[in-house]
Amino acid sequence: MANVTDLQTKYSKLAQEYSKLRAQNQVLKKAVVDEQANSASLKDQLKQRDQSLRKQEQEMDSLSFRNQQLAKRVELLQEELAACEVKSKKGKGKGDSPLQPGLQTQSVFNEDLQKKIEENERLHIQFYEADEQHRKKEAELRARLQKLEGDAEEHQAVVDGLTTKYVETIERLQSDKARLELKTQTLEREAKDCRMRTEECQQQLRRCQSELSRQVKQSSSVIQEKVPFNDTKFSDYNSLNVPSHNRRHQLKARDVTSQALSFIQDLVAALLNFHTYTEQRVHIYPLDSSIEPISPLNQKFSQYLHENAAYVRPLEDSFLQLYQSITEDTVTVLETVVTLRNFAENFSSYTHFLLKILPYQLKSLEEECEAPLCTAALMAKNRELQSDMKKVTTVFEKMQKYISLLALPCVRQDAMPQSSTSAVFTQLAANLHSLHDAIKEMSKHYNQKAGIEQELPTVTQKLCTTTECLLGSLGSLTSITGKIATFFSNNLDFFTSPGYSPRGCTVSLNPLQAESMLANKKKAAAYIHTIKTARPQSVPYREALSNRRILTSSTESREGLTQQVQQSQEKIARLEQEKEHWLLEAQLGKVRLEKENQRIADLEAQLAAALGGSQSSQTAADGRLAQSHEEAETLQKATGKETTLCTSLVGMLCTTPTNEHVGDEESREQLIKTHYMARVGELTTQLQISDSKAVHFHSECRALAKRLTIAEKARETLSEEVKLANENITRLQDELTTTKRSYEDQLSMMSDHLCSMNETLSKQREEIDTLKLGGKANAKKNKSR
Repeated sequence: MANVTDLQTKYSKLAQEYSKLRAQNQVLKKAVVDEQANSASLKDQLKQRDQSLRKQEQEMDSLSFRNQQLAKRVELLQEELAACEVKSKKGKGKGDSPLQPGLQTQSVFNEDLQKKIEENERLHIQFYEADEQHRKKEAELRARLQKLEGDAEEHQAVVDGLTTKYVETIERLQSDKARLELKTQTLEREAKDCRMRTEECQQQLRRCQSELSRQVKQSSSVIQEKVPFNDTKFSDYNSLNVPSHNRRHQLKARDVTSQALSFIQDLVAALLNFHTYTEQRVHIYPLDSSIEPISPLNQKFSQYLHENAAYVRPLEDSFLQLYQSITEDTVTVLETVVTLRNFAENFSSYTHFLLKILPYQLKSLEEECEAPLCTAALMAKNRELQSDMKKVTTVFEKMQKYISLLALPCVRQDAMPQSSTSAVFTQLAANLHSLHDAIKEMSKHYNQKAGIEQELPTVTQKLCTTTECLLGSLGSLTSITGKIATFFSNNLDFFTSPGYSPRGCTVSLNPLQAESMLANKKKAAAYIHTIKTARPQSVPYREALSNRRILTSSTESREGLTQQVQQSQEKIARLEQEKEHWLLEAQLGKVRLEKENQRIADLEAQLAAALGGSQSSQTAADGRLAQSHEEAETLQKATGKETTLCTSLVGMLCTTPTNEHVGDEESREQLIKTHYMARVGELTTQLQISDSKAVHFHSECRALAKRLTIAEKARETLSEEVKLANENITRLQDELTTTKRSYEDQLSMMSDHLCSMNETLSKQREEIDTLKLGGKANAKKNKSR
C-alpha cells in the first residue's frame, strides 16, 4: 500500500515537472525565434555598417590622398613664399633699388593668370559642349537601341506568327487534302456514272433521230399522197380552221382573275371607307351638325356620298361574275367574255358618280378655306387637295374609257382590231400607275393637312378620330392601287398575248369557233376515255437496275466460273479414285471381320471344352451363348446397321454396314457417293465465295493503290511546301541573327566610344583641376608680393 502511494506521489511530481518543462520549452522556443530574428536584423545592420565603413574608408583614402596633394602644394607655396621673403629682404637691404623687375614679373604673372582663366573658361565651354553632345548622342543611341529592341521583338513576333501560320496552313492543307481525296473519289465515281449515262443518252439520241427521221419520211409521204393542198399557207383558208384548246391559258386566266378579284375586293373596301369617312368629316368640319346645321352644299354633298355603296358594290359583284365565268372548260378571250361588259358598265357608273361629286368636293374645300380659323398653310393644302381630286377623277375617267374599249369585242367582233388590244392594255397599265401616284400625293397632302389642323384650338376629338380613319382609308387605298398597278404590269405579257388562234394565223377567235372548239374538246376527251386501258405491270426501276448489275457481274465472272468447273471436275475424278480405294478397303475389312468372328467362335468352343464338367453346366453355358448370339442378332436386326468411322483428305465418312441380305456393297457405294457429292457441293460453294472475296479484295486493292498514288503525290507537294516554309524560316532566322549581330556591334562600338569619352573627360577634369590649383597659387603669390 505504501509502495502504491509512493508511486502516485512520484508520478504526480513527474507530471508537475513535465508540465513545467513543457512551459519552459515553449518560452525557450519563443526566445529562440526572437533571438533568430534579432540575429538576422543584427546581421543586416552589420552588413550595412560594413558597407558604410567601406565607403568611409574609401572617402578617407581619397581625403588623405587629397590632403597629401594639398600638403605638397602648401610646402611648395611655403618654399615660394620663403624665397619671395628672402628676395624682398635683399631688395630692402639694397635700399632704393628700382621696382621695375618686380612690376614686370607681376604683369607677366597677371597675363599668365588671365590666359589661364581664359583657357579655363574655354575648357569649361568645351567640356560643357562635349558633355551635351555626349548626352545627346547617348540619348539618341538609347532611343535607337530601344527601337532596335522593339524591331527585334516585332521580328520575333512575326517569326512566331509565321510559324504558327505555317503550322495552321499545313494542318489546313492536310485536312483539305483528305477532303479533296474524298471529293476526287466521289467525282471519279460521278464521272464514270456520267460517262455511262452519256453513252446511254447518245444511244437514245441516235434511236430518237432514226425514229424521227423515219416518222418525218412517213409523214411527208402521207402528206404528199393524202393532202391535196396546205390550207395554212393562206390566211383566208386558215381562218376557217378551228384552233386547239389551250388548257394552260385557261388555268393562267383563272389564276390571274382570282388574284385580280382579291385586289378588287380590297379596292372596293378602301373606296367605301374613304367615301364614308369623307361623309362623316363633312358633318363635323367646318361646322358640327350636332351643334348647328351645316351648309346646303355640304348637305347635298353628304347625301351623294351616302349613296356610294350603290356605285362601289356592283364593281365587286360584276368582277366576281367574271371570275366565275372563267373555267377550264371555257374559252377566255375578249370576244367570248360577256361578263366583262357588266364590269365595264358598273365602272362607268362609278366614274359618273365621281364626276358628279367632284364639284361638291371642290366647293366643300373652298368652304373650309373660308372658315375664320383657316390659316394660309391650311388654305394651300386645300388647294393642293383640289388639284389631287381632279387628277384622281381624270385618271378614273381614262380607265373607264379603256375598260369600255376592252369590253367592245364581246358585243361586236370587228369593233377593235387585234393590233390595238396590246396598246389598250399598255395604256391601262400606265393609267393604273398614274392612279397610284395621284392617290399617294392626295394621301400625303391629307396627312400634312391633318397635322396643321391638330394645331388649331377649335379641333375636337371627334374630328381627330374621323381624320385618322380617313387617313387610314387613304393609306390602304394607296397600297392597294400600287399592288394592282404592279400586278397588271407583271401580267401585261399574258394580257397582250393571243391565247387562241389557228396555227400560223393572227385572226381573232369568234364565238362560233369557240363553241366548235369546246365541242371538239369534249369529243376528244370522250374518245381518249374510251380507248384508255390500264398499263401492264412492269419491273420496278430499282429491281431492273439490280438485275442489270447481277447480269453484268455474272458475265464478268463467267471465265472464273469455267475455271471453277474445271477444278471441280478434276476434284471429282480424284474423289472417284479415292472411292474405289475405299471400296477395296471395305472388302478387306469385311474379310477380316469374318476371320475374327470365326476365331471368336473357336475360342468359345475351347473355353466350353476346358470348363467341361457336368452336362447341366455345359447346357447352361450353351444356352447363355445361344442367348447372347440371339441378342446380338436381334440387336443387329433392330439397328439394321453398325457405324464405322473412316477419315480421308476430303473429310470424314461414317458408314453403317447393313444386313448381309440387303446388299452391303451397293449401300456403301451409295453412301460414299452421296457423301462425296455433298462434300463437292460444299467445296464448290466455298470456292465461289473465296473467288468473289478475291475479286472484291482485288478491286479494293486497286482503289487503295490509286488512293496511295494520290496520297503520295499530295505528300510530295506538301513536303515541297514544308521545305519552302522551312527555307523561309531559316532565311528569317538568318536575317534576325544578322540584325542582332549588327546591333551588338553597334552597342560595343558605342560602349567603347563612351569609355574613350569618359577618359578624355577625366583627363580634361584633371587638367582643369591642375590649372585651377596653378591659378590659385599664382594668385597667392601675387597677393604675397
